[in-house]
Formats: sequence, structure tokens, C-alpha cells
Amino acid sequence: MMMRALIVDDELLPREELALLLKATGEFVVVGEAEDGVEALAAIRRERPDVVFLDVRMPGVSGFDLLSMIEDEVMPQVVFVTAHDEFAIRAFDEDAVDYLLKPVSPERLARTVERLKQRSAPSGRPPFASAPITRVPCAGKRTIKLVNVTDVEIVKSTISGVYVVSGQGEFGTELTLQVLEERAGLLRCHKQYLVNAAAIDEVSLGDGSNATIRTRSGHTVPISRRHLSRVRELLGF
Repeated sequence: MMMRALIVDDELLPREELALLLKATGEFVVVGEAEDGVEALAAIRRERPDVVFLDVRMPGVSGFDLLSMIEDEVMPQVVFVTAHDEFAIRAFDEDAVDYLLKPVSPERLARTVERLKQRSAPSGRPPFASAPITRVPCAGKRTIKLVNVTDVEIVKSTISGVYVVSGQGEFGTELTLQVLEERAGLLRCHKQYLVNAAAIDEVSLGDGSNATIRTRSGHTVPISRRHLSRVRELLGF
């Protein structure tokens, strides 16, 4: 069975060259390409590749940053591909299958194929993939806006996607509420909302289990019955 591969690189020519090399091995079907971390997150979630060939240096979100933003259940095998050999030790520390230097040769890629066959499934979440998220990548028109977690007030999940709300505005992101809760330190107050505890200005307690949060910029979010005791505990009231 051929391996499903995703190529992530901010440069078109290296993506095209690698795609041709992968297809020539007869071992891969290339299910997609992405030119930045935001596109890559969406593609990984959509295509569920077996392996991602990942550039290290990319604008906004590096290859290492990207790993920390992928949910456990869709984490693929990782092969780093870069022109910079100084990242090799760190790549293997992150449990990467291999580390390829550009330009990639067919002979070197053949060794990668053998390594992938020997390890047909991830051996656990790469260590760096559990690192804290300090900036949230948000997609704009041909841009990636990086919102500092300290500037985030709330995060909301709607039928059209996940949105980060800060004093600067509202921005769509490919990160899930689960990832942002677990790795950005945001507080779950409702199944559809997270809040930055440092941005809370007021908590209004209604009758029974009804409660709402108002942030420093005036945004209001509900606190569900399920999460009220946890919110009380963390905020100390």
C-alpha cells in the first residue's frame, strides 16, 4: 500500500521537485501541498496523510511550531526537508523519521523510504509537539497574522470555523479549541468558548447555574454548568 504524503514548503520549485521524486519511487501518493503552516494544518486535518515532508524555515510558522499545533489523533510521521543542516540534531530529538537536505537526491530519498517502512506508525507524540503555543497563526488575505496568546481575550467555535478575538479584532484560525486549551493555557468555560483568564474583567452569576464572563474589551461569553466549578476554582471565587 502506498503512503499518503503531504509536502509543506513555502517555495514552489522545491515542492514540485520533491513531488516528482516521491511519485518516482512508486511508494507515495501525494495528497496535497501547502506553502505555510496555516495551509498545512488544514491539509493534515482534511487529508490525514501518513507522512508529512516538512520544511523547517517558513514565514510565520516554522516546521517545529507547526508540530505543536497538530492534534494527537491526526499526527503523521514527519520527515524534515531543509537547506539548513544545523537543525538536524533537533529534528531527530523531535522524533522525526528522517532529515533531508535540499536538493534531495533519489538515493537519499530511498533511505527515507526504508526508514518509513520500518516505522509504519508514529512512535508517540514528538516531544516538541507538546510545547506551549505562544502565538496563534490566523489566516488573512495572502498573510498569516500571529496573535500573541497574551493578547487573546476569547476563542469561539462557530459553524463557520474557530475565531480568535483580541483587542485588535477577530481572526480565523485552523487551530482547534482542544489544542488551544491544552497548549495555549486558555480556560474552557463552554463547549464553544475559551477565555484568557488574564483578560477577564467581570463574572456575572445569575440564578442557579447561569453565569457569564465579560472581558476587558467588553466581550461576553457564557459559562456552562459543566465548566462553572472549574472556572470558580481557577479564578478563586
